[in-house]
Amino acid sequence: MSFLDHLGELRKVLVQSCVVFTVLMVVCWFFSGRILDVLVRPLPVKSLYFNSPMEAFMVRVNISLAVGFMLAFPFILFRVWAFVSPGLFSHERKKIFPFVVASSALFYAGVLFCYIVLIPIALKMLLSFGTARVNPLISVNSYFGFVARMCFAFGVVFQLPVAVLILSILGIVTPRWLVRQWRNGVVVILVASAVLTPTQDALSMMAMAIPVMVLYAASILIAFVIVRKKTPDE
Repeated sequence: MSFLDHLGELRKVLVQSCVVFTVLMVVCWFFSGRILDVLVRPLPVKSLYFNSPMEAFMVRVNISLAVGFMLAFPFILFRVWAFVSPGLFSHERKKIFPFVVASSALFYAGVLFCYIVLIPIALKMLLSFGTARVNPLISVNSYFGFVARMCFAFGVVFQLPVAVLILSILGIVTPRWLVRQWRNGVVVILVASAVLTPTQDALSMMAMAIPVMVLYAASILIAFVIVRKKTPDE
């Protein structure tokens, strides 16, 4: 294919991805109220409030955008993969495709783990700092921003095993070196958890750091297996 043909194919990928994302976003708009009710379930207080006429509307728009993109993400990833894969060798496609699938699965797993496990714990602890005369009055916009930031942060940090495996396969790091540097790895994970956790409290930080440490240890074990299976002609 010529350069212009590649540009035409790329334009087709972008147009199809935008169309699918737009359609799913519109569909999500009709369910945005129900989705918002689901997001509110971990909150101990009875209801949320909006402080301006546009706030509730904009939150439902943002929910439609976020959920629509998450639903469209597998299709977008597939189209990008279909665009890139013809330029790769067969052995390269066999190596890269599992990482693409694993990265997507880990992102969704991180989001679900955050929503199901961490957010209820963090909300219960943070709201406990109120008193008999100091009651929470939470706006729907601030609550959605809190949940979205927490879930996105967990989706990102759950990419650690993929990053470790890629670095090991490329020879930038070795599994044995990662084992020797486990103390430094723990410190880096704790610092990253403190930075990425929006609540900046010790409980939320540890709730993020502990599963990431488990993922770090599991990725080292997997890296040992993969690196050992590599043959000299690869």
